[in-house]
Amino acid sequence: MDPAVLFIGAVVIVALVFDFINGFHDAANSIATVVSTRVLRPQWAVVWAAFFNFIAFLFFGLHVAGTIGKGVIDPAIADPQVVVAALVGAIAWDLATWYLGIPSSSSHALVGGLGGAAVAKAGMVALQVSGFLKIGLSIVLSPVLGLALGYFFMVIVARLFFHSTPRRVDRWFRRLQLLSAALYSLGHGGNDAQKTMGIIAVLLFSAGMLGPEFHVPFWVVIACHLAMGMGTLFGGWRIVRTMGMKITKLKPVGGFCAETAGAITLFLATGLGIPVSTTHTITGAIVGVGSVTTNASAVRWGVAGKIVWAWVLTIPAAGFVSAVSWWLIHLFMTR
Repeated sequence: MDPAVLFIGAVVIVALVFDFINGFHDAANSIATVVSTRVLRPQWAVVWAAFFNFIAFLFFGLHVAGTIGKGVIDPAIADPQVVVAALVGAIAWDLATWYLGIPSSSSHALVGGLGGAAVAKAGMVALQVSGFLKIGLSIVLSPVLGLALGYFFMVIVARLFFHSTPRRVDRWFRRLQLLSAALYSLGHGGNDAQKTMGIIAVLLFSAGMLGPEFHVPFWVVIACHLAMGMGTLFGGWRIVRTMGMKITKLKPVGGFCAETAGAITLFLATGLGIPVSTTHTITGAIVGVGSVTTNASAVRWGVAGKIVWAWVLTIPAAGFVSAVSWWLIHLFMTR
């Protein structure tokens, strides 16, 4: 078999490994609230989330995959060396933040990895500035929208159930939180799995394997959702603790409002083809809910501040690692 084809196949496997790690790393986004409110045990929560991660392809178009494949870097330079270096940078950052228990963005790690590898190969002209601006704007807007919606839903629910007993409210929202967790996991799978689809599709396109027009083959869609769902099944408990317990204390009613706010934000972003961070989104929603349930001082702003710093550093850190990785791969391949 042609060595070039074997190398591309190996890169596709690395991309699916990243997708698995993405699900593993971001499992907390889907299950943190439903676990911290004790609606589901962790082992059942990850099964619930993984199922809806997988079936998300039935509900969403592939707009986000198109943005990653064509809107971040020039597709013409996305050869296997660039793609594998981008994945190395993203995986390294994901594993580092997972180990430290910091909810960072796998999405932005991937974008930073792509940008770093592309710049290392061809300079700044390789970047699609409009795509980076769109993603940069989403870094700010997705947590803000999540926070605003979380706050809004919590205020509305508090007014509607003002005369209900805490026990009755808890009973109702323990059931409703199963629905909100499912919706959030759908949004998570719909947005995040498409990022790896875009990476694989642009690799195949640059190698001339997709024909004259960029598209995402169906086998890539299924493979990415399956890899992400499996990653969610093995999700990391370290980040669950940070998301569900350290930022603010949640009850089922708060968990429902946070997940619903996050799901709406993700549905909107996916429909617009914007690769947002599920971590940013649910963190903002949890903070919004926590600001209502007691008061703003109940939110542990020190923990939230550390998370924000991780957000700021994600794209440049992953970009730096991927640039170094491209240089080393290129040096090895040209020997």
